[in-house]
Amino acid sequence: MRPRVLLAFAATWLIWGSTYLAIAFAVAEIPPFIVAGVRNLTAGVLLYGWLRVRGAARPTAAHWRRSLIIGFLMLGIGNGAVTWSEQAEPSGIVALVVSLVPLWLMMFGWIGRAGLRPLALEVVGVALGLFGVLLLVAPWGSTGGVLSVVGLFVLLASTIAWAAGSLYSRHLPPLPRPLLGSGMEMISGGGALLIASAWTGEWHGIAATHLTSRGVLSMVYLVAFGSIVGFSAYKWLLHEVRPALAGTYAFVNPVVAVLLGWTFAGEPLTLRVAVAMLTIVSAVAMITLRPYLSR
Repeated sequence: MRPRVLLAFAATWLIWGSTYLAIAFAVAEIPPFIVAGVRNLTAGVLLYGWLRVRGAARPTAAHWRRSLIIGFLMLGIGNGAVTWSEQAEPSGIVALVVSLVPLWLMMFGWIGRAGLRPLALEVVGVALGLFGVLLLVAPWGSTGGVLSVVGLFVLLASTIAWAAGSLYSRHLPPLPRPLLGSGMEMISGGGALLIASAWTGEWHGIAATHLTSRGVLSMVYLVAFGSIVGFSAYKWLLHEVRPALAGTYAFVNPVVAVLLGWTFAGEPLTLRVAVAMLTIVSAVAMITLRPYLSR
């Protein structure tokens, strides 16, 4: 592979995997919708402005309407729900549930008259994925599950929204500068999240928020690396490699997130978590790489 492709993979695998820990550090000091809104809006304005200064054509009203839909689904609901859930849920466990996005993409492909009949490998992948989630929430043992039922439903909603936004974006003609669309989507999603933060009253208590250097650095990392570098690298990879390869971040991110959360935040890495991680990662790999594994 070309060096630029390898660097883009590193961004989606390692940087995106590490953002879950950065989100956990940020929401410990700043309300979640403000974290997600400022992160996406700032990154979107910087990316959009940089490309426009470099000569990118002004997008049309139709382009903005599409970006509003994609940004609201993928970043407003998807990223917003993930950020909100990390107030109470371990960052590595959140990443495990979020990695189920390919499962929804595949299941949406079964719906309708034109739906594709599932292969045996895909059915096994769905069953494994659901079993892995069950391991995380089932009240077994003295301490119960490692993920709350409310957290599970919020995270499942985020994965469905992300999958729906991804499917919608696939059927749209790309902009001459695809990264311009990424900036527009981040502006749209970030704006929606800031409206949600105002509606939920987060800004009333922001003056009393005590920011530490860890919280500030986490926000800078999320803007610069999580959004501008990571999201842009993913959108660029979609045009450079097969979609299945671009989607391999889904079963690398949770491993990175679990290990970082265990190392730096003291999050649980029990036998149950390890088995759930292996199960979910295997399920996502079966679904994402199905066309190649079935050969």
